[in-house]
Amino acid sequence: MTDDAVDRLVKEGLVDLDVPPPDGAEVLSQVAEMLSRLVAFPSQECCDAVALWAAHAHGLDAFETTPRLALLSPVPQSGKTRTLEVLDMLTPEPMHAANPSAAALFRQVATKRPTLLMDECDTYLGLRTAEKHEELRGLVNAGHRRGAVAYRCVGEPAKMEVKEFPAFAAVALAGIGDIPPTVLDRSVLIKMRRRAPNERVEPFRERKVRPQGEALCKRLATWVQANLGALAAIEPEMPEGIVDRPADVWEPLIALGDIAGRDWPERARQSAVVINGARAAADPSLGIQLLADIRTVFGGSFERLSSEELVSRLCELEEAPWGDLRGKAMDARGMARRLKPFDVRPQLIRLGEQVRRGYNRTDFYDSWERYLPPLIPPDTVTSVTSETAQVTGSLLVTDAERVTDTTVTENRTATDSRPLTRDVTDVTVVTVPQPSKAQEAGQDCLEVVKAFFPDAEPASPEDLRLLELAHQGRFAEEWNSYPRQGRRCKQ
Repeated sequence: MTDDAVDRLVKEGLVDLDVPPPDGAEVLSQVAEMLSRLVAFPSQECCDAVALWAAHAHGLDAFETTPRLALLSPVPQSGKTRTLEVLDMLTPEPMHAANPSAAALFRQVATKRPTLLMDECDTYLGLRTAEKHEELRGLVNAGHRRGAVAYRCVGEPAKMEVKEFPAFAAVALAGIGDIPPTVLDRSVLIKMRRRAPNERVEPFRERKVRPQGEALCKRLATWVQANLGALAAIEPEMPEGIVDRPADVWEPLIALGDIAGRDWPERARQSAVVINGARAAADPSLGIQLLADIRTVFGGSFERLSSEELVSRLCELEEAPWGDLRGKAMDARGMARRLKPFDVRPQLIRLGEQVRRGYNRTDFYDSWERYLPPLIPPDTVTSVTSETAQVTGSLLVTDAERVTDTTVTENRTATDSRPLTRDVTDVTVVTVPQPSKAQEAGQDCLEVVKAFFPDAEPASPEDLRLLELAHQGRFAEEWNSYPRQGRRCKQ
């Protein structure tokens, strides 16, 4: 919030700098309570996120980024516009607009830096309409980060000049359907839904609600302005899995939760984990969905699948689009084309007695790890001692005197304090030999050779060494002196 905006709020009585600021946790709880009375949110985490977003709009000067609030639903009458109407009472300089022009927004943001409450965004930012409103999408995307500006030519035709328009502003979007991925990546996604018969909300009567909302807005602004320095200095710890762009989105809201205290640090992080997970699941990218569905198909049952079988199993998934892509089912060629950007390509694999083009489970490990959330949280392992070593290719037990025994053979009561430990008197280091990558590649090559030459003799150590040399690029310099079996492998 600019100094002029603070002066205006003081002049209008919305902020009283002489009065001690209210308790932050109490104010945020009151905002969340008001929102829940008037709007039926999908979950408490969604309500808390909207309350934190309303608070962050009062302290933009303390943050490097401002998350977009995306209120999306599949059908009308799902509480989106009502949420914007409540935010109109809780945020500074609200500008409630539907289908605004880019020129109007540029000038409003440059002069007043309002809180943009953009209704019916599917008519100008939807997946099918965004190309006709590139300037608006550019403003929404660029204004996510402090210092962003839009350059426009202004003035009479004979005296045109380039002018900078600041774009940094808080934006809330409400619409039906999806929005472009570039906007969604910068947003806190609230998937609104129509209220069920058993979900009750208070009737929205502005003459009754607005005085309450404006009084709450004043308390919220006073608390945030009193803590601008702390909000600018704090570096909140992100929950596990909230990294990169999601961390930019959630950092201001989690910082507000930490400054407020009480249960709000936990509530803010819980909202981040739940909503970010839902946003990842709503990613409209077909490539990401294809990776997720392939992981489902492989499950725990297959180590490799032919291209035809993998496509067939993908098309059988009920909620997947692969059986009907623009009127026809996806084929092996189309799957390979969609996987190519992820560096996953079909290769020759052995399936029983046949060699066919297909995919190994291991081909997808890197892409699954980079682009998909984990299926289950990683197991928590408690180390025996602080000196436990991690060794690749061997099993090692350190010289700890006592090791926790995981097998309990006698009944103990809950109050029995005897340690479940067992003395270890003799520790043996067992080395498990690990094949080199070249040896693994040699074995794979040998399987292909056997498929094409079923009458070939069994592989000898010399054959495997030859295949290692081939993998290392040093095959040509020695193959002439090699026996018949090696020559056939080269062929």
